[in-house]
Amino acid sequence: MKKMIAMLVALTGLWISGCQKDSSGLTPVDETTALESVVGAAARYSVTTDSVTVGKCKGKLTEIATADLSAAIASYLTANYAGATVKFAAKDAEGKVIVAIVLADGTVKGLLFNADGTFNTELKQHPKKSRLTKVDVSALPSAITSYISTTYAGAEIKQAGTNAAGEYFVGILVDAKIKVLLFKADGTFNKELEKPEFAPGKPGKPGKPGKH
Repeated sequence: MKKMIAMLVALTGLWISGCQKDSSGLTPVDETTALESVVGAAARYSVTTDSVTVGKCKGKLTEIATADLSAAIASYLTANYAGATVKFAAKDAEGKVIVAIVLADGTVKGLLFNADGTFNTELKQHPKKSRLTKVDVSALPSAITSYISTTYAGAEIKQAGTNAAGEYFVGILVDAKIKVLLFKADGTFNKELEKPEFAPGKPGKPGKPGKH
């Protein structure tokens, strides 16, 4: 049974559909987990490496659960971005909070809130990092597939996307775990990306903390 998925991606603009159970016996839940991992890792990468974010935030960003967003932030999002989905949230050393949301029409926004929960500003993400486009596994460069087969024996590539800068985000299933790998535009390996620790949610209907 084919299960269609249309996932709006915070800070990425990625649309992916058509996940289904495959011959390996993996269920659509596994496909969804891989998709969420790639989406979340790409959103984290976009936010934490963006020059605007770095300039406005102080110190290390610490991820927080959607359920832990203050009432003031949740109310602001509900009032101003009805139907938006929170994909990533983090707090800096001064208590300011970054929230990545995607609107119902697919528009992606990064918002900065003060420590008291009042709105500060909208973050202007760099276009080369803020949009991700799906890439079929069969279309990945041989350098990437060769690296994965050599370094992650037995791994299965589940999802992949590329941003405007040409960087590749690849989600693999290995040892029953999802890992997200970042590759440079020429196909050389960059690093393994951190995945958001918490499940996304909607303003007013926050997601539950995910497993670490």
